[in-house]
Order: sequence, then structure tokens, then C-alpha cells
Amino acid sequence: MEKKTTGSFSRPKVLSYYYYLILFFFCIIISPSPCCGDLSFGFYSASCPSAEFMIRNTVRTASSRDPTVPGKLLRLLFHDCFVEGCDASVLLQGNGTERSDPANTSLDGFSVIDSAKKVLEFFCPETVSCADILALAARDAVEFTGGPVVEIPTGRRDGKVSSASNVRPNIIDTSFTMDEMTKLFISKGLSLDDLVTLSGAHTIGRAHCGAFSDRFQEDPKGKLTLIDASLDSAYANELMKKCPANAQPSTTVNNDPETSFVFDNQYYKNLLKKKGLFQSDSVLFGDTRTSKRVESFAKNQFSFFESWSQSFLKLTTIGVKTNEVGEIRALCSSTNDG
Repeated sequence: MEKKTTGSFSRPKVLSYYYYLILFFFCIIISPSPCCGDLSFGFYSASCPSAEFMIRNTVRTASSRDPTVPGKLLRLLFHDCFVEGCDASVLLQGNGTERSDPANTSLDGFSVIDSAKKVLEFFCPETVSCADILALAARDAVEFTGGPVVEIPTGRRDGKVSSASNVRPNIIDTSFTMDEMTKLFISKGLSLDDLVTLSGAHTIGRAHCGAFSDRFQEDPKGKLTLIDASLDSAYANELMKKCPANAQPSTTVNNDPETSFVFDNQYYKNLLKKKGLFQSDSVLFGDTRTSKRVESFAKNQFSFFESWSQSFLKLTTIGVKTNEVGEIRALCSSTNDG
């Protein structure tokens, strides 16, 4: 995976606040067009016309410095939208919040969202929600790594509720069966096709060894052996070398062993070769309900990108809060009332 890592992120010059200010006053204002309930395209066209540009530039700059950022942002969005809807509740800090749950302690990318929020508050105070920033940042992360350009509506408001007890019942575990994943996706208004498509997010990003350690068994001498027949033995040996029984909890491996920092259809090609990192990946090709779709995406990247654009739009509109529901936080890590 490392040997095919691309240097696709050029290091742009960091734009000054003055440049943003010029763009803010001279940006062309377009009329918002409705979409997806109370969300709309061009929601900030009058109130903060350069909002999407500011977010995009923040993500681009961060990704140029650290190519793991896009995968982190995409994962952060999933964990936000599946719990309480896409309302930035995962960003809230404090005891008992979603962020404090063990399933979320490995999440990262918060500093990128905070950086974008800081810029936006300077030019458009109390205007752009953290929920919109997160959704747009994840969208841009996919594009910057070679994925499709997706237009998503904005107008989300930030939630005031964030509870760790809501995390586990609403997050896909990497050991889930097809039935368990399907049930959860349907509860979020997503289809079986959305499940296969959105699982393609694993074409970028990294995972901690503990996320797939249940596919191996440790013998009395501390040596790991493969116990999951759905995993290619050669690939399994590579994983066991990178994640020995005494590996540090912080040890990670790339989700995609081939094109680790490129958003493409290699993930599905890997599944055909029994190289899905998680059990929840492998079952997609092992189940007759989804195997044909996996094969289709493996053969045709355009088909995957087209489906991704549709499924990603659905993902970013799960349980959104709009109008008078929720708030526009001044800081993404805390509600306005503390």
C-alpha cells in the first residue's frame, strides 16, 4: 500500500485573511436552490458567499501537509451522521459525549474542522454551522484524493445533544454480519446498494490493529494464526507482521494495500482477491445479495463514482437539523451555552 502512495497533493500557498476578504466581497452571489427538505444549494450565497471556498482551501492545505487527513475527515462524517444525524454532535467535547466513547476515541481530523471554523467566524460570524463544515470538508477530501466531485446542499444546524450511550447502537462494527449492517443502514434510510457504495470509503484511510484482530488467533507462544477463511493468507501474513500480538494500540495499517491515498475502485478489486481489511468488508463479496455489485464496481470505476455521488448525498442528509432546530456554534467543540 505504501509503495503506491501518491504525492497527489501539491503544497499550495496559504491564503491570507486579506485574500479571503477580497473574495468575500467580490464573490458572485447566486440564488439558493432547494434540495433535500429544508437544505438548499447555495444556502450561504448571500450570508457567506465564500464559505465553501474557505472550507475547501483549509482541507486542501491540511491534506497537503498530511495525506492521511482525507480519510480521517471521511470517517469523522460517518460517525457523526449515523449518531443523532449530521449535526456535528461528534465534535462536542466533554464527559459522556459521543467523542468520549471508546468507539470514537480513535477519530481524528477535528483540528481541520476547527481551523475552517476559525476562518469562517472571522469573515462570517455566527453564520456557518459546524455540521455544514464537516459535510463539505468530507466531500472535498474525496475530491482531493481523486474521487468524484459531489454537490451537496447546505443549511444544517448544529445539534445540542451528544451522548456516548447513543454511539454503539448506531455505529457499524468491523465484525458485523451482512444482516447486522443491512438492518442499521435501513434504519438510517439507506439501501443495500448504499451499503456497498459507501463501504468504498475504505479505499482511503487507516485502521488500528484492534479493528481486525478478531480475524486472527494468538497461540500460547504469542504467535498469531489466521482463523478467517475469507481473508487471503498472503495478505493475512502481511497484516500479522504489521500487527503482531504485542503491537501498540496506536499501530495502524492502510485500509487499501494497493492505492492507499487515492479514492478509486481498488477497494472492490481487493475484495475480489479476498483482501478486505475488515470482516465487514469481506462479507460484501461473500454474500449473494451484494457480490454482483462489488464485481460491477471493481470493473467500472465510473459506475462506482456515479453511485458514490448519489449515496454520499443521502448520507449527508441523514437526520439533519434545520431552521430553528439546533444552533450555529461559535466553537465546534462546545455548544453556545457551554
